[in-house]
Amino acid sequence: MSANAMPALPDAGRLNKLSVVAVILAAVAAAGMTTFGIGVLAVFAVGAGHVSLNQIKLRGCRGRGLAVMALAVGYGLGTLALINAFAYSWSLLHATAI
Repeated sequence: MSANAMPALPDAGRLNKLSVVAVILAAVAAAGMTTFGIGVLAVFAVGAGHVSLNQIKLRGCRGRGLAVMALAVGYGLGTLALINAFAYSWSLLHATAI
């Protein structure tokens, strides 16, 4: 073996399972946001998305698109929840001021 030869990555070509989990968490969070008004699982979708992106970069796995999609949905739901919280507190402030 020469000094320039690199060993094959063990996960090359395999789908990263954490990216699939991140997409599932994002889908459940989106369903929870639309039906119950809570999207707490969006936080876990974002965390799993970031960790899976790191694993994909280090191991050379597939699933980057799934991780990015989970991040987009998770951050979008988080933004909507934050806007909703500000709007609720703003309306509560004005309702009690009268």
